[in-house]
Amino acid sequence: MNEPEGLRFRRLNRPQIITDSQEPRYKGTSTYSGKVFRVTLISVGGFLILPLLVIILILESPIHPEVFSLSEPPMLIGCYEPNLKLREAQRLYQDQLVGPESIANIGDVLYTGTADGKILKLDGRSVSVLARLGRPPCGSHDDEPTCGRPLGIRVGPNGTLFVADAYLGLFEVNPVTGHVTTLVQASQMVAGQRLSFINDLDVTQDGRKVYFTDSSSRWQRRDYLQLIMEATADGRVLEYDTVTRQVSVMMEGLRFPNGIQLLPDEESVLVTETTMARIRRVHVSGLNKGGMDTFIDNLPGFPDNVRRSSSGGYWVAMSAVRPNPGFSMLDFLSQRPWIKKLIFKLFSHDVLLKFVPRYSLVLELHESGVCVRSLHDPHGEVAAYVSEAHEHDGHLYLGSFRSPYLCRLDLRQV
Repeated sequence: MNEPEGLRFRRLNRPQIITDSQEPRYKGTSTYSGKVFRVTLISVGGFLILPLLVIILILESPIHPEVFSLSEPPMLIGCYEPNLKLREAQRLYQDQLVGPESIANIGDVLYTGTADGKILKLDGRSVSVLARLGRPPCGSHDDEPTCGRPLGIRVGPNGTLFVADAYLGLFEVNPVTGHVTTLVQASQMVAGQRLSFINDLDVTQDGRKVYFTDSSSRWQRRDYLQLIMEATADGRVLEYDTVTRQVSVMMEGLRFPNGIQLLPDEESVLVTETTMARIRRVHVSGLNKGGMDTFIDNLPGFPDNVRRSSSGGYWVAMSAVRPNPGFSMLDFLSQRPWIKKLIFKLFSHDVLLKFVPRYSLVLELHESGVCVRSLHDPHGEVAAYVSEAHEHDGHLYLGSFRSPYLCRLDLRQV
């Protein structure tokens, strides 16, 4: 074999070297499967995301929130220092009532309005129905306007009960017979606006005047989360004259006016402005009638009802706090209305409630508005969704806008 033939032989039998860059013979099949997977994934993702985009971009939000400013929440130190004092409370009438929002007493007998439209009489261990303002059925979101929702309740100078129903109006109820007298119907117009969300009330010592809050001209009680998130200044303080039977506007332009309490001189009322985390003083008679100033600002929570304390000050109930240190969702959203709109496009009222932290807080304020002490129940383990603190005979009775019980706290123990 000559040299050229040997070279040709060696070239023909030279072993092939397989490198990492070479692709296997099933290249076409793998590429096809990958493409199918990617197309399927994109299709499924698009199928799921497209409806969401339609909701976000096309559907109109049920709320039209305004931008407003809240001061940085106060530090939870000093008088606001967290504690577990509300956990010393005792639950009463467990599962025998739902949502005892407000409480009044005649002697040792308690009265309250509940979520099923009833005025209940609580005498010792006995629970009985004193009156019903609306008509059944009750219990659902759609039933509330006809069933009624009694909120604020007070004892008048003649020993009768004055009741504010969110949907039906103002009433006077005989605590013995249960006879109901209508004072103000919610269907009537006052200064060109319908009474949409009657909330709390107080009565002068002579029984002549009844002052009450109308929390919104746009939203009803069943939509209170929408009212809080929208933050529009459409709430009012009103006066009903039991002699002339006239309703007058004392103050307007408030953001969710809620609880109301007459001051001792009866020339002013304290009004909790829930959305703004503050309490306002509205002058309803005297030289300053028609004026308003701030009683206390930048509270550590969002106030509900306000009631007198035996020390001459005031109890303020809060079912939601503004943690500092921590994160306050409502404070964060106050400057971001577009996020509020998105939230209400995506989630229902019931779903949103699950995201509200259950932190109960009750403050006792001095008559000057300075904090005296605070009572806490982090996570609402005993006292949840607190709406009112009513003091009687050394005890603090805690109302709730949705819990199935009433709480009683012995003030001598805390």
